[in-house]
Amino acid sequence: MNEDSIRLLREVNAGCKNATDSFGQVMEFIRSDGLLDMVKEYNEKHVKIGDTCHQLLNESGEDEKDPSSIAKAFMWFTTEVKMMMDDDDSHIAELLADGCNMGIKSLSRYVRQYEKAGQEEKDLARRLIELEMELYRKLLCYL
Repeated sequence: MNEDSIRLLREVNAGCKNATDSFGQVMEFIRSDGLLDMVKEYNEKHVKIGDTCHQLLNESGEDEKDPSSIAKAFMWFTTEVKMMMDDDDSHIAELLADGCNMGIKSLSRYVRQYEKAGQEEKDLARRLIELEMELYRKLLCYL
């Protein structure tokens, strides 16, 4: 596995971790059964992609990339403050949609940046991009 493949897998894995951390943080505030079920469903889908990344990295003798502690703490704090100010489902959907948008943009950039990555790794990144786009579209009805 080449260096671009490893870097791309690490970014995909970090994106999955960011998403599952966000899902876990907002689940307790969700009032709508439909939104809660959707968040649980997409959490599972992100975990599966993350597990695939983890497996591919392990097979290559590489470590996964965790989101930086500072970024994680900032994201957690920002979400907590926003939830204290407004914890209705439309606000939760907006926060998650913003996260999807950031993920789509950054992953698309990484796919282009790591152009020498293998097809399997690019396909996995594109799968996560499509998942984020799908979730984004579904969140719109809760805004």
